[in-house]
Amino acid sequence: MQITERQRLISLYLGEAWRRATRGLAIGRSMRLKWSPANAAKLIVAPTDLRVVDPFVAEEILQGRFPLAGRVLDAGDRSPFDFEPPSPAFATRLHSFAWLRHIRSDKSARACANARAITDSWIGQYGARTGGAAWDHDVVAQRIIAWLSHSPIVLQDTDGGFYRRFLASLVFQVRFLRREADFLPIGLKRLRVRIALAMASIAMESRSSTIRRAARDLNREIDRQILPDGGHVSRNPQAAVELLFDLLPLRQTYINLGHEVPARLIPAIDRMYPAIRFFRHQGGDLALFNGASSTLANELMCVLRYDESAGQPFKALPHSHFHRLAAGATVIIMDTGHPLCPELSKTAHAGCLSFELSSGRNRFIVNSGSPRFANDQLRQLARTTAAHSTVAVGTSSSARISSSAFLGPLMSGGVSDVAEQRQTGPDGSDRLCVSHDGYLTRFGLLHEREIRLNEAGNKIAGRDRFMLPDRTPSANAPSETAVARFHIHPAITIERIDQRKVRLVAPDGESWVFSSPANDLVIGEDVFFADVSGVRPSQQLELSFAGPEIRWFLAHHA
Repeated sequence: MQITERQRLISLYLGEAWRRATRGLAIGRSMRLKWSPANAAKLIVAPTDLRVVDPFVAEEILQGRFPLAGRVLDAGDRSPFDFEPPSPAFATRLHSFAWLRHIRSDKSARACANARAITDSWIGQYGARTGGAAWDHDVVAQRIIAWLSHSPIVLQDTDGGFYRRFLASLVFQVRFLRREADFLPIGLKRLRVRIALAMASIAMESRSSTIRRAARDLNREIDRQILPDGGHVSRNPQAAVELLFDLLPLRQTYINLGHEVPARLIPAIDRMYPAIRFFRHQGGDLALFNGASSTLANELMCVLRYDESAGQPFKALPHSHFHRLAAGATVIIMDTGHPLCPELSKTAHAGCLSFELSSGRNRFIVNSGSPRFANDQLRQLARTTAAHSTVAVGTSSSARISSSAFLGPLMSGGVSDVAEQRQTGPDGSDRLCVSHDGYLTRFGLLHEREIRLNEAGNKIAGRDRFMLPDRTPSANAPSETAVARFHIHPAITIERIDQRKVRLVAPDGESWVFSSPANDLVIGEDVFFADVSGVRPSQQLELSFAGPEIRWFLAHHA
């Protein structure tokens, strides 16, 4: 390990130790928070929840069954909190109370009474003590937003005793988050905490100073996390969609109540919509980069219907570091960046120079994505370079994923320098050439990928090659076998034409021919992590390097 890398790791260890120490002090103070119904505030308004409602889930919950996070818990006549959760993801969903939104599809006295009884059981078991999955900061933030948004359901025909307990618990949770928010690591969860605190400050009876402080803290967090090009600092395309589900109701609640809207809120929303359009394939699906998983079409439309911006998607997101090549019905989206800071690398993927290809309504080449509900082993496997449509050398990824229990699964020794060129050819073609240094330390080589899309959008020429540190072409392939993988969407059928050519056929008959004139083309087994139904088998195309470069081509057939 180079001295610079060792120094960086030491700095990370010291920084994490300091954050844990200061957070420990905050937790100590939080443990002394008093839960008192007598001090409960009043509810002023119930913010709107834009998320999709499922009547089936509402009926299941009424029957004592909880279908959450890909699992089902049959609680019968008992509270679901009396049972051991079937998975950590299930526990997160259950304690977040996001499932309350489904009760909106019923609103009968019986359904509301059932929701109220479940909420009361949570208050009795977890409301006055912190710790465990129920008090994860992100879970608390989601629960506050859910309780505020669906308070009309939970409080319908309630008695004064439950009303006071409910509000007292809300106040307690808000105070808990307020104490610890400053000590959370940067990322989506910290921003959601600030959103929850801002929402609580105006939806509940609060002092003017509390409302101003919550707005100021939200402004500061938006500045940290929403990039000038509208992307989120995590570089996860799905993050913007998740945030807009909460930011849009928050904006409207400020306006409806006549409060001054936080200065950064509306500009951030306006920037995020073009970024979402950038990552959308023409069939409506979001590209799978840096932890993105399947996004249900109806959920995405719930957010996009509030999009007041106009125009074609950008060609690039310069701060998020992605490029988009589009012509005709063809779209190519390529990752040309790396984690923006070590803390954010804990959820980032080693997918630099990976790309996705869609044509019309069909996705042909994709990344494997991230599983919606899976164990940690699968989530970490989905982060490796081999799970992306790019080049991997041997069993190495372009960045190492730490196994340190103290630091968490952050990336180290990976891509630090990316050079890119983009130009329009005399024939109207769009050419993108990008290189990264993720293999420089271990193999002494840079990886360069060039993709050219013709003006009509029906021909693609690609080249992957290895270069020396001075950016001159290498005379040899890496010391370990290098393989370019092209992950094929599970809906696409692969038909072998010959050893160096295959046809990719979509369900509607649209097809592309993939060829590599100088290399044998291997069809390998694969897994697609990002399917709505869970991990799904698929296939991939593999090209091994016999020399320092490979060339590959795609030609469209209607």
